[in-house]
Amino acid sequence: MIHLQVNRVSATALVALSLACAPASSNKQGAESTATTRKDTVALAVQDSDLVKADLARIQGSSDAPLWVIEVSDFQCPFCKQWHDETYQTFRNEFVRGGKVRLAYVNFPLAQHQYAWAAAESAMCAGAQGKFWEMHDALFTTQSKWEVLPTPANYFDSLARGQGVDIARWRQCVQSGKMKSLIQADHDRALTAGVNSTPSFMIGDKLLAGAQPIDQLRRAIDTAMVKSKKTTP
Repeated sequence: MIHLQVNRVSATALVALSLACAPASSNKQGAESTATTRKDTVALAVQDSDLVKADLARIQGSSDAPLWVIEVSDFQCPFCKQWHDETYQTFRNEFVRGGKVRLAYVNFPLAQHQYAWAAAESAMCAGAQGKFWEMHDALFTTQSKWEVLPTPANYFDSLARGQGVDIARWRQCVQSGKMKSLIQADHDRALTAGVNSTPSFMIGDKLLAGAQPIDQLRRAIDTAMVKSKKTTP
């Protein structure tokens, strides 16, 4: 499981809420509640390899990278799409592929985004087949198309097929609802860590909210690396 304990998240986090989606109301998904605990989710993961594979699939970068960056996001959030479209590729090329950080995606679907949960399930079910980041890119790239549909199910189906997944297996995963517990656990841990809007980024002891530009992320990563070196025995 991804643990949202990147050192210790500062209570005096850097905030740019003008470029972030904030919840309009309590974030629940039908009968899903915050009673889903980390222990419950780990137990489910032990029983279902798809949960284990999906959890690992949303991590990218070298295991030798000295720093974690946790991206807390919502596939229907327009500011998450903005960050994806404007900054993600540069960030990935410079820091993830450069071996400086490991990037992990954590789901935080907001209640006002009616298809955010379905999109998250689609991505996580693709992740169970090692295709999380491909589906991640497809969902953000096409957000303006599927968010206005009466239902996005068929569109998500076509996106998944386009990423080369075993479509029958992907459909079974989505229909089973098995990823809901993992997504809810993501949300609950992020909330506990101080996240209240998307996108948010946990870097060292800082929580940055909003569609952060690459220069701001560079500064945060440089600062976190300096602090890490000072605290390393």
